[in-house]
Formats: sequence, C-alpha cells, structure tokens
Amino acid sequence: MRVYNFSAGPSTLPLEVLKKAQEELLDFAGTGMSVTEISHRDKAYEAVVRDAEALTRELLGVPDDYAVIFVQGGASTQFAAVPLNLMHSGKADYIVTGNFAKKAWQEGKIYGEAVKIGDSSDKVYTYIPDVDKLEYSEGADYVHITSNNTIFGTRYVKFPDCKAPLVADMSSDIFSREIDVSRFGVIYAGAQKNLAPAGVTIVIAKRSLIGDPLPVCPTMLRWKVQDENGSLYNTPPAFSIYMADLVLRNLKEKGGVKAINEVNEYKAGLLYDFIDNSSFYRNDVVPEFRSIMNVPFVTGGADTDAKFVAEAKKNGLVSLKGHRLVGGMRASIYNAMPVEGVKALIEFMKKFELENK
Repeated sequence: MRVYNFSAGPSTLPLEVLKKAQEELLDFAGTGMSVTEISHRDKAYEAVVRDAEALTRELLGVPDDYAVIFVQGGASTQFAAVPLNLMHSGKADYIVTGNFAKKAWQEGKIYGEAVKIGDSSDKVYTYIPDVDKLEYSEGADYVHITSNNTIFGTRYVKFPDCKAPLVADMSSDIFSREIDVSRFGVIYAGAQKNLAPAGVTIVIAKRSLIGDPLPVCPTMLRWKVQDENGSLYNTPPAFSIYMADLVLRNLKEKGGVKAINEVNEYKAGLLYDFIDNSSFYRNDVVPEFRSIMNVPFVTGGADTDAKFVAEAKKNGLVSLKGHRLVGGMRASIYNAMPVEGVKALIEFMKKFELENK
C-alpha cells in the first residue's frame, strides 16, 4: 500500500513518474536493457541528459549564457565547489539562515575569507535577515544564500540585490516557484528533495563566471569541465538523471513552475491555516518567512510529539519526525506531494488533537 511520504529527502516522487520508470526498467528506449545498464556514451542515454538540460532551461527560463550541468556528490560537495570555482580574491559573503547555510559558510572558510554578513541563529533560524540592511563586503567574489531552509522551515521571499554574483543553494525549493535566473550567478540543488532520487546535483552557472577555477580545484569539481563535456566527463549518476528527466517532463505536463507554485501555495496555506487556528499545534517561524516546502510544528510536549509521529505512521502518514536540531514534527510538502496528502494529514491532526488534549 502506498503511503503519504512527508520525508525531507529522499522525498516522495510523482506516482506517474514511478510507473513510467517501472515500465521502462527492463527495456529503456528499445535498447533491450535498463537505463542503469547502458553506457553513458550510448546515443539513447545522451538524449536523456540533453532532454533534462533542455527542460531545465525551458521550465526555469535559463538564459543562453548559463551552463546547466548535472554532477555527483550532492549539494554538500558544492559547498566546496563554489569557492573553488569562484573565490578568486579570497573573500566571499555568506548569509547563514540554517544548518546547511552554516555548513556552506564553514566550508567556504577553508578556502578563503568567508564573511558571515547575516545570521538568524539568535532566534533559532526562525526568520530571514533583512537583505536590504546587510553590509556586503567590498570586492567579495560572491554572496551565498540558502533559498529555503529544510530543517527550520524558512525561505527567502526577497533575494539580495548585491554587486557581487549571487550564489544560491536551492536544494529544497528548486522548480517550486518562479525565479529570475538572471539575478543569480550560480544556482545549485541536490535533487533528492524536489527533483529526483539522491545521486545527482544540478548546477546552473553563468559561463562568464566559471572559466577560471582556482588552480587547486579538482577536475571533477570544475564546472567548466563539466559544461564542456555536457555533464558526461565521466560516468554520471545515470539513473538519477533519468528520473530527473521524467520528473521535469511531468512538471511540464502539469503546467510548469507557475502552475505548480499555485498548488504549492494552496497546500501550504491549508496546513498553516490549520496550525494557526489550533490551540494544540504550533509553528514558530515568522509568518512572512514560512517555507511552502517544509512545515515544522510541535504539540508542546516531546512525549506527545513522539506519539503523534508513531500514530501518524500507523495511518499511512510517514516520515513526519522533525530534524534532531528542532524536534517535533516536519511535513515536507514538495511538488510531488498531492493536495490529498496534505488534507489527509490535516484530518489526522484534527483527530489526534481531539484525543490528546
């Protein structure tokens, strides 16, 4: 029996995509082989990578002077790849708004002066600093942000307007809302939250920024090399890219990013409205900065929270336990989470509240 999977990642995938992958698992594109078996140099597989790139460009409106590449190692590897490709003067700005933003900043400090110009840890990362009041470093090579904070449930509603190229980790909200890619120097995102199974990371980078990586940058982390080789410099995470292509096709069929954003806003609105009107549940994020992808909440008691998670699982609502840094519960309602799943969660929350007040 299929359950509603509220995991923050690896996350739920569209049912239509899973069925398509199942259908093609033994014979992909008439090759008589699985996509996990054919060579990445095979024309049938090269077509998958090209299609995934084309759909990314189409769905996000990526300008022609930007590279779109699919690489290995997860977003955490890109924490190092960013300074290795961009930190030419030895200085960059970081805005720390959660656990992964903090890790990116800490990694940046290995390679140069990573200046923390904004930090919301004073209120347990429940808000985003005012980007118009931050002091950006003169001569910084880039400004790094994490657009959506998976663990703490916040997101940027306004992006920094800065002289230096803006670099954004969009792992948990890419393709969930419309963005102006031209405002960013680099966008990167681990796929396992809103795009595909774990194993592939998408990087969208302005080509004028990536032509001269630091001499110590490993070949595998050089975005220019990956771009020049069409994401096929070495054997890629073939199955994850294939699944990403299917997800992107599915997203296009559903009306694209604008259409899915409307659904996402609706789903999040239903859940936040219920929490806000309940005297039993609580979400501590400043409302202006609430994520529409990740919704943390608590009942006010650790034992009751644990009971909620256990009973929810028995009712087909799984992976609702909050991150260890926050506790409580977290509902990750990415693109692939159907409206019916959110409504089922709310109905269970109503029932649990009545039985445990």
